Amino acid sequence: MSDKQKGILCLVASSFCFALMNVFIRLAGDIPSIEKTFFRNFIAMIVAGIAMARAHEGFAYRRQDLPLLTLRSVCGTLGMMCNFYAVDHMLLADATAIQKLVPFFTILSSWLILKERIKSWQGGLILLAFAASLLVVKPGFTPDLGPAIIQFAGALAAGFAYTYVRQLTLRGVAKPKIIFFFSAFSCIAVIPLIAMDFVQPDAYQLLMLLCTGLAASGGQFAITYAYGFAPARQISIYDYSQILFSALFGLVFFGQLPDWLSWLGYALLIAVALANFVLSSRPDKSDPTHPAADPGPTDPDSHRKERTA
Repeated sequence: MSDKQKGILCLVASSFCFALMNVFIRLAGDIPSIEKTFFRNFIAMIVAGIAMARAHEGFAYRRQDLPLLTLRSVCGTLGMMCNFYAVDHMLLADATAIQKLVPFFTILSSWLILKERIKSWQGGLILLAFAASLLVVKPGFTPDLGPAIIQFAGALAAGFAYTYVRQLTLRGVAKPKIIFFFSAFSCIAVIPLIAMDFVQPDAYQLLMLLCTGLAASGGQFAITYAYGFAPARQISIYDYSQILFSALFGLVFFGQLPDWLSWLGYALLIAVALANFVLSSRPDKSDPTHPAADPGPTDPDSHRKERTA
């Protein structure tokens, strides 16, 4: 297999794992979303800590990086809690489709924070992606409107989180250290909230919570390997296979069948993602960060590697 084929395979495996993670989240039952966030990140913290130890990375952080690490962690924690809530209260495929607006929100947050220019075609695609999400949500005609708004907010928070990840990566902070800080911060931050409304999981729910963390870790490893094999501009479109996996799992596990408007929204969102994939792959020699302008090694869209951290 070529490196590109290996990258595609790993990215599809990652989408499968993240879709499965959402299944386990829902199967965990009436455990509060905050409690589910703790279990998911506790296992991620252990995995990241092991990765840091194997890479001989120290656990000390530079003082100047702490504000960005904190902002990344706050936004990431909010995004994750919103996603878990939406998964519990919406069709799996619908919640996943809205969550896939994150790359477009990342473009907006990069414009606000990093002052990166938004090209005209990017602005058009953002509007089309929003229109696709309205087909999924069907505002005013569905009881899922409240959870959908929460998922929109979560996707926006995640977009800002990935922009902060990009800033930290450009500063030279190792990715396992970013993941470890975020996971540890999230676990500690939600403990007071859990104490206020703690629900004792039974054996089955505890198993589902552990499976949530394991599936998320599997997805994290798979996506890291994927972008190690091939640059994002060549394979990122396959990340949207998670919508299809979620639709399949929703039908198999919960008997969920999206309506035709939702399917139309999925198709439009995937089409917009494909257009973004194709247009982003075109050489732009006026951009010094584009691979066509720099024949040397590049770090392809490193902020996407941390999507679920």
